[in-house]
Amino acid sequence: MLNPNLDKLQAYPFERLRRLLDGVVAPPDLAPINLSIGEPKHPTPALVRDALVANLDGLSSYPATAGSETLRAAIAAWLVRRHGLKTLEARRHVLPVLGSREALFAFAQVAIDPKAAAVVVCPNPFYQIYEGAALLAGATPCYVEQDVRHGFQCDWSTVPEDTWARTALVYVCTPGNPAGAVIDLAQWQTLFALSDRHHFVIASDECYSEIYDDESAPPLGGLAAAQACGRDDYRRLMVFGSLSKRSNVPGMRSGFVAGDAALIEAFLRYRTYHGAAMSPPVQAASIAAWGDEAHVEDNRRQYRAKFDAVTPRLAAVLETHRPPAGFYLWARVPGDDDEAFTRELQRQYNVLVLPGSYLAREVGGHNPARGWIRIALVDSLVRCEEAATRIERFTSQWRTTR
Repeated sequence: MLNPNLDKLQAYPFERLRRLLDGVVAPPDLAPINLSIGEPKHPTPALVRDALVANLDGLSSYPATAGSETLRAAIAAWLVRRHGLKTLEARRHVLPVLGSREALFAFAQVAIDPKAAAVVVCPNPFYQIYEGAALLAGATPCYVEQDVRHGFQCDWSTVPEDTWARTALVYVCTPGNPAGAVIDLAQWQTLFALSDRHHFVIASDECYSEIYDDESAPPLGGLAAAQACGRDDYRRLMVFGSLSKRSNVPGMRSGFVAGDAALIEAFLRYRTYHGAAMSPPVQAASIAAWGDEAHVEDNRRQYRAKFDAVTPRLAAVLETHRPPAGFYLWARVPGDDDEAFTRELQRQYNVLVLPGSYLAREVGGHNPARGWIRIALVDSLVRCEEAATRIERFTSQWRTTR
């Protein structure tokens, strides 16, 4: 017998996209441009590649699940520098993981009592890993709408009190996917107060934290917010970070969790059985990446140039705005049929985007992401500009038929 909760899992957005495009033949004279998936395409920094190659001898030994003390110290030092933290101990508060996706999923198995009829609260639209983690842990997801009326922030007051009473885990994403909104201190204070009242754990997905528009105003993270609220023990808070977007190494699968020491200890115990240990060469390359900011600043510069070039043009034909962080444009399409828009854009102009409705769930007959598309500005500046040209032309035609 299989785990019956597997039957509750919905198709992943990109599986649904493949089905949508089944039978679509794009113009062969137009080179394909794929802006549907958030896969960084900027070059991996040489210092990371060099460190990986220089430490290949480490493949001859089993890695420790907790990672090396040097790696944990490097991650802790980066967190202290980046977020201005006063209290963060590498051994107690930090744990390396195999990318934030793996950890976001696995952590639910630690935070949720499968016998408790637990609820997991998450934003809507959302990263589908949150939902899958909840369902396979035996919990029930509760979706909190985030739309343009609320600045793409969650209105936590919409969650009924009896739902909060059963909540074991809340997933937040800041900067957000897909709209790039950043949770401010006032919203963190609300979340912390709810956590204190109902004793749920907060899992803060911060994988986009290092891609932001204003160099003078980096996004507030959960650890810094906790410190500002006098919560130096980071109680009931786990922050998830990654090198994938920050350092353009999605294939390296390297990230961290940081926060509540008791949760770190429990997660380490789980991971010892789970077998999720980072290889020594990847640990060495990760240490190099966490210790350098020059390549991260250059990464932001490249994304900034693409937003400069593309956003005004697309904002003239679609309802969209420049986000404070992340590398997505979240755009409303004319006519609100995001699937048809996506399919025809691919068929006529060979540009691939993601229907927004694939990133959300219908609640009360309403899908808050229907009629929107996600455009990932991950390709080169030239190709993003070409994609903007094609989208402009297509949208002008599309409006005449709606």
